[in-house]
Amino acid sequence: MSELILHHYPTSPFAEKARLLLGFKGLSWRSVKISPVMPKPDLTALTGGYRKTPVLQVGADIYCDTALIARRLEQEKTLPAFFPEGQEMITASFATWADSVVFQHAVSLVFQPESIAVRFGNLPQEAIKAFLADRAGFFNGGSATKLSTEQARHQWPTIMSRLEQQLQREEGDYLFGEPSIADFALAHCLWFLKATPVTAPLVEAYPAVNAWHARVMGFGHGASSEMSSEEALAVARTSTPAALPDEQFVDPNGFKAGQQVVIAATDYGVDPVAGELLFAGREELIVRREDERGGVVHVHFPRFGFRIEAC
Repeated sequence: MSELILHHYPTSPFAEKARLLLGFKGLSWRSVKISPVMPKPDLTALTGGYRKTPVLQVGADIYCDTALIARRLEQEKTLPAFFPEGQEMITASFATWADSVVFQHAVSLVFQPESIAVRFGNLPQEAIKAFLADRAGFFNGGSATKLSTEQARHQWPTIMSRLEQQLQREEGDYLFGEPSIADFALAHCLWFLKATPVTAPLVEAYPAVNAWHARVMGFGHGASSEMSSEEALAVARTSTPAALPDEQFVDPNGFKAGQQVVIAATDYGVDPVAGELLFAGREELIVRREDERGGVVHVHFPRFGFRIEAC
């Protein structure tokens, strides 16, 4: 069985979500550190242009977006489950809300001037400017719009009060009783805020939420070991992609295996990936592409939150 290889960087909130997913499953994995900003030539040699963090590699199969990474890890190890039986819809839907709405608020609050001054205080001004310029371009062409700091501050008490109420009344230590994908999708947003004393009080002022967050973070990151990006490329180059899913499904827009297509996120970071469509299922899209450095790879995307177009 191929190793799990996570391409990530330490301060990425969605990478923290993926690391917690690996910890919850008790999995061992290889850690490839990538740049927080473009260019990312070793990563895009595998993805075909997708630049968001993190990316999971399993041999010559490349998984984009933590929503799909969670489903791939569920295949790797069924229990404990991210989608508990009977709660599949509610936990997945809550996770989508947290990954979009709560994350959008967290980003706005983290990148307010007072927080930036603390968060990036030890970096040269040129590095800070490069990071902020990279993130400003991140939203070009997508459906997501930047939430103002004022509006994020205005709405934040409503979000947190609802969570506090839920956690005070829930029978169990987690959002829906037992731990699920919902907990991890919310936890990484609050982890982002708790990274500096400027924004940490926005979480710590809510005792039930703060205690719940500590429980989720307690799952840790599993067992990781370092791997270079060159080694990861060699793994892809010398591996054969896994068999395609055995699922009967007719695409509602008529896309069929063998078509040349472009797939991209719809919200932000909308860099397109071109390739041959191999599979279009209810949850997942898979394209085949070839790169002189990465070889033949299958790049996997979620259906939800991504668009597909014929070339």
